[in-house]
Amino acid sequence: MRRLLVLGAAVAAVGLVAGTGLAGGPAPGVMVAGGGVVAPGGAVRYVAYTRGAGTVVTAVLTASGRTARWGWLKGSYGVPMIAFDGTTDGLTSDGKTLVLASPPYTGPPPYSAAVSHFAILDTRTLRLRTAVSLRGMFAYDAISPDAKTLYLIEYMQDSDQIRYRVRAYDLAAHRLLRRVVADPQEWADSMVGSPIARATGPGGRWVYTLYANPGAPFIHALNAVQRKAVCIDLPWRGSDEWLTKMQLTLNGNATRLVVHPRGGNAVLVVNTKTLRVLP
Repeated sequence: MRRLLVLGAAVAAVGLVAGTGLAGGPAPGVMVAGGGVVAPGGAVRYVAYTRGAGTVVTAVLTASGRTARWGWLKGSYGVPMIAFDGTTDGLTSDGKTLVLASPPYTGPPPYSAAVSHFAILDTRTLRLRTAVSLRGMFAYDAISPDAKTLYLIEYMQDSDQIRYRVRAYDLAAHRLLRRVVADPQEWADSMVGSPIARATGPGGRWVYTLYANPGAPFIHALNAVQRKAVCIDLPWRGSDEWLTKMQLTLNGNATRLVVHPRGGNAVLVVNTKTLRVLP
């Protein structure tokens, strides 16, 4: 069982990430206003912010800052944050679908008292396509390239730590699948850790997330097409604090996943074909 890494002081569940973007708590939360999320190609940025009892979603042209279109949703939503470095997500690889999430539950345990909401929008109209409500504490993780599967992090709390597991929600059937998306070689279907950085492969097929863990960091490799996952344990020799400064970058043909400090050289390299760390 991987141990929980506590990353400094807590950050608000909504709004901009303060400082380095690292925080304690089970999930990075959502971004309200701020930079939102940039569409593939970089021409459009989607920003969500609250207005009264609802949420306004805008498509902003990055070149001019002009609002190209906007939509309105009932309830409170933000752009999902998927790593404590401030990375946001919620878009399919073709840019046609946007997922917004409600702010995470901040009340006392158990998490079964929470209700998590997700809104799936058509980016061409910014109208609601599907609404998802689940009892429990769930956070956005990824969406399949065909926008048919929503991947969620389900958080659970026992006596001494917060555990999580990856679940798949079938958007066509409107149901949460029973089977947990887990590495078949792992003895447990739940994990513990804090997401530090994210990289997504071509077409959104593979999604890689670096998780911090004292003495046992790992990369969670999610096959967003086949609903499968592999955990890649990292032979980390640096400090836990240094790990929180790492980024994930794919090389030009996406055959190598590089762990490196921002603007620095490779510290570890993973072969994306074998999902093994290169010597």
